[in-house]
Amino acid sequence: MTIRVSPNDGLVLAVDLGTTNVKALLVDPATRRIVRRGSVPVDVHRPADGWVEQDGEQLWGAVCGAVAECLADGAVPVGIAISNQRESVAVWTVDGGLLGPVLGWQDARTAAWCADPAQADLARIAPDITGLTLDPMFSAPKLRWLLDRHGGVPGLRLGTLDTWLVDRLTGEFLAEAGNASRTLLLDLATLDYSPELLAGFGIPRSVLAPVVASDAGFGVTREGLPVPAGVPVVAVLADSHAALYLHGSGRPGEGKVTYGTGSSIMVSVPGAEAPAPLAEPVVARTLAWQTDVPVYAYEGNIVASGAALEAMARILTGGDVGALDALARTVGRGSGLSFVPAFTGLAAPWFDRGAVPLLAGITGATTPGHVALAAFEAVAHQVGDVIAAVDRLAPGALTTVHADGGATASALLMQLQADVLGRPLHVAAAPEASALGVAALAARALDLPVAAAEEGRQVHPDPTQGWVSTSRARWRDAIGRSRGHAVHRTVSASEG
Repeated sequence: MTIRVSPNDGLVLAVDLGTTNVKALLVDPATRRIVRRGSVPVDVHRPADGWVEQDGEQLWGAVCGAVAECLADGAVPVGIAISNQRESVAVWTVDGGLLGPVLGWQDARTAAWCADPAQADLARIAPDITGLTLDPMFSAPKLRWLLDRHGGVPGLRLGTLDTWLVDRLTGEFLAEAGNASRTLLLDLATLDYSPELLAGFGIPRSVLAPVVASDAGFGVTREGLPVPAGVPVVAVLADSHAALYLHGSGRPGEGKVTYGTGSSIMVSVPGAEAPAPLAEPVVARTLAWQTDVPVYAYEGNIVASGAALEAMARILTGGDVGALDALARTVGRGSGLSFVPAFTGLAAPWFDRGAVPLLAGITGATTPGHVALAAFEAVAHQVGDVIAAVDRLAPGALTTVHADGGATASALLMQLQADVLGRPLHVAAAPEASALGVAALAARALDLPVAAAEEGRQVHPDPTQGWVSTSRARWRDAIGRSRGHAVHRTVSASEG
C-alpha cells in the first residue's frame, strides 16, 4: 500500500553524504524515530600514493538512489537536511558539469606543497586566522591544486561537498559556515573568507560560494529528482559537527568521538567568540555551526580509524571487519604490539605527513589474533592521544565523552576506548548521529517539536585491566619510530 506523508506530518529527510556510503533517513524529529532509510555504497579510489579520489557522478547517483529508496512509498518530507563528509572538494561549472574527480579529505597529494619552505608565511598565519594548521587534509591546498588545472574554464565553481550537493539539488551556490571553517580560508573572527588567505592560496573569491548560516535555508528542490520539486533544503552541517549537535547542541563540556573511515574528536567551548589561538596547535579551533549565534569547538582529526580496521581486515580476514573483531577476541587483553596506521601520515595531534605505517613488537609467539587486536588498539590509542591533548590545552573543558559512528557496534573497541581514556564512554543509541543531528537542526528551524537525544549505553573502564600503561608506552615508542625519530627505550616481551 502506498503511504502518503504530507508536510503537516513534520518528517525531515536527512541526507548523509559519507565517504563510503550515502544514506537517506526519513526522520520524525518529535520522537527521533527513523521512519524509513535508504543506503548506497560508494567507491574510494587511490590512483597514486597518497591520492584519494571519488567519482562525483557516482556520489550524485548514490544520493539519488538512497533518497529514492527512502521515499519509495510516496513519502513527502517537510524539509531536507544535509550532513556531508568534510574537507573533500570538487570543481564544476555553473551548469553543474564536474570537471574532474572529487579530492577526498584523506587526500595528501599536496603534502609536499604544504611542507615547502615557500609556504612558511601561510603556515605561520593560518592557525591564528582559521584555527587550522597548513595540512593537506584541509580544503584550500586541494582547491589550489584543482584551480591550477581548471582555472581557465568559464563559469568555474570550487567548493566543499555541501556546496556542490546543494547546487545539484536546488541550483543555489552557497557554503555552510561550519564546512567553510574547514577550508583554511575562513576567518573565525569575521566568519567570512580571509582576504589575506585568499591571496596567499591564490584563490579568487569569485569561484567560491558566499558563506551562510547552518540553518539559513538553501533553496528548494528542482524538478527531476527523487524528492518532489519545491521541498526546502533547510539546514546543512558537516558530518562531525552534526554529531556534536545531536549529543549536546553546543553545551560546554560536551565532547564526542565519531568513528568513521577516520575519526573526529570534537569538544564544545563556551562563548560566542572564537577561542584564542593556541600556543601549541595540536588540535584545531573550529566553528561547529552558526545559527543565531556561532558555536565553536576544539577538534582533533584522525585520518585512519575505520580505515585501519579495514586495512587489517583485508590482510587477515578477507576484508571482513566483523571477523577481525572475532579474531581479536581470541586473545587476552593487550596485544603486545603497536600498529600505527599512518597510511597518508598522521594528523592530530602530530600533524606529520612524513610518518609511515608500521607494526612493531612481533615475537615468535605472535598470532593473527594479536595482530587483529593491535588494529583495534590503534584506534583507541589515536583517540586517546587527541583527548589527552585537549586535556592538556584546556584542563576541565571535556567532562562528557559521547561516541557514535558505525564502529560503536564493536563492544571490544568501546571497552578498549574506555580503558585507554580512563573515563566512561557514552555510546549513542543509534549509529546515524550525523543524520539525526542535522535533522534536529532542520526541525528547529522549521519550528517542529524535537525530542531529546537517547542516552544510549555507558561503557566504564575495566578496573581489573592492567594492560593500558604498558601499551600506551609502547604506542608512544611506535609513534616516534613512525615519525623517523630515534627511540632508545625498549619494552620487553614480558611487559605486555
